[in-house]
Amino acid sequence: MRFAAVWDGIPAAGAQIPVGKLADLREEGLGAAIGANSGRGTMVLKSGTARRGRVARQAGEAPQLLAEPRRMRILEWLQEEGSARVRDLSAAFAVSEATIRQDLERLDADGYITREHGGAYLRSIPQQVQSMTLQHVQNMDKKRAIGAAAAALVSDGDTLIIDSGTTTTQFAENLKARQELNIITNALNIALILGASPTNTVHMPAGQFKAPTLSLSGEKSVEFFVGIYAQKLFLATAGVSFDVGLTYPAIGDIYVKRAMVKAASHVYLLADSTKIGRVSFSALGGVEMVNTLITDDAISDADRAEFERRGVNVIVAR
Repeated sequence: MRFAAVWDGIPAAGAQIPVGKLADLREEGLGAAIGANSGRGTMVLKSGTARRGRVARQAGEAPQLLAEPRRMRILEWLQEEGSARVRDLSAAFAVSEATIRQDLERLDADGYITREHGGAYLRSIPQQVQSMTLQHVQNMDKKRAIGAAAAALVSDGDTLIIDSGTTTTQFAENLKARQELNIITNALNIALILGASPTNTVHMPAGQFKAPTLSLSGEKSVEFFVGIYAQKLFLATAGVSFDVGLTYPAIGDIYVKRAMVKAASHVYLLADSTKIGRVSFSALGGVEMVNTLITDDAISDADRAEFERRGVNVIVAR
């Protein structure tokens, strides 16, 4: 299987994940993406052919990301996973380990991370875990509005799957008045928010604890969802693009999110308007896997029309 780097108008494009690293993803039909999101276009890695005049290069011909966009992608990875090994970052971004070490040195000097032998970890993790707070606090007004709009769709006694994330946390905060909910969540903070009600039942999967997202992930988490049925899934995302679909900063959670989607009758995507058109690192699937998008009133008329054309109902939180 050959992968093409697809890019549109940015100064550097096309960093690819080696095919060997994607062997397990191919079996599941998953894509992988890296988004530069420099404000002058978006660069992704995906299988298939370029669309709408974009340039497709074979994997072996793709240039690497420029240093600053690559460092931002590395920081996003660490903000999702908490830590990373130099060798894994080198393989994912198709640059030498020496280059990755230079990137980590810069991020360390800027105060974002702490370097350690063979890798690095996010500097804010101890404080985040102790205070049970999440990393991403941008656009909180939009996220609160989306959370309230999503909560209005939940009735007493519903069975819900709730993904981890800042917007889904706002959603959970708005469910405190509901009674007798049956909740499945991979987010520790959401379990504590909703588990405080004595009428709710909260289930959590096993798995590896991810400090930045206060969530559980990994193979054991995926196994938990086998045989689970829920009426509604409230899903988070780092970006949603009509070309690439739903994308996330790291590969690790993709299998868990696929298992959540499979277990739910109706998939609600909670995404503020700044995430529309953004592309992150790894792709979950096309927008068609979503039944309803809940977003804010800054969504463009063109984007709303395109979601609806693809069969996705759009709810605008105000």
